[in-house]
Amino acid sequence: MQNYWAEFVTVAVVHLLAVASPGPDFAVMLRQALSQTRSNALLTAAGIGLGILVHVSYSLLGIGLLIQQSVWLFNVLKVVGALYLTWIALQCLKARAGDVRLESAEGAGQTGLAAFRLGFLTNVLNPKATLFFVSLFSVVISPGTPVLLQAGYGVYMALATGLWFAMVAVCFTLPGVRRQFGRFGHWLDRLMGGVLLLLAGQLLLATVSGSETPSAPTPDTGQ
Repeated sequence: MQNYWAEFVTVAVVHLLAVASPGPDFAVMLRQALSQTRSNALLTAAGIGLGILVHVSYSLLGIGLLIQQSVWLFNVLKVVGALYLTWIALQCLKARAGDVRLESAEGAGQTGLAAFRLGFLTNVLNPKATLFFVSLFSVVISPGTPVLLQAGYGVYMALATGLWFAMVAVCFTLPGVRRQFGRFGHWLDRLMGGVLLLLAGQLLLATVSGSETPSAPTPDTGQ
């Protein structure tokens, strides 16, 4: 194990930069934290964390390389991801004054399962997350690293991601924080919708231009 500490530190640092960068996961998590109960926000964070394990699993199984080498398959993933982000964005853009109850988030109309599913699908259907993990497991992590250890890296990244967004959930569900946003909650909802719509447009544009190809992982993963 001691021979792989340097590799693990590299993976941890690259992942930390990626998960902290703005993207669909963060936009959805921020909206959940400000408009839902804390338990729902934490379930969304858990869904995002579990979504990481999906990316890790297909990377370990070699399916990630298949996605990387198949232009049409990756384009399908990008279109599906863009359509899902567009759907979420439209829900946000329909927000009106009084719709988003930031003070208590009571009666928000979202079940725990829906909150978890939102986080899970947002992460799983994010093509840039796919690019990140395919690149991570093909460039940063040595092919000679034992599969069990690679799986351990994946579990670490899933837990770290879940904990990061759990902290976001706790922070933005504090009563004082919510009161600061209470007067313009619906405008914040619309802003999040606009951000998600821009991200969806970026994905569709990349699909049409065919400019997005897997490379060495960078912090700009859109997670």
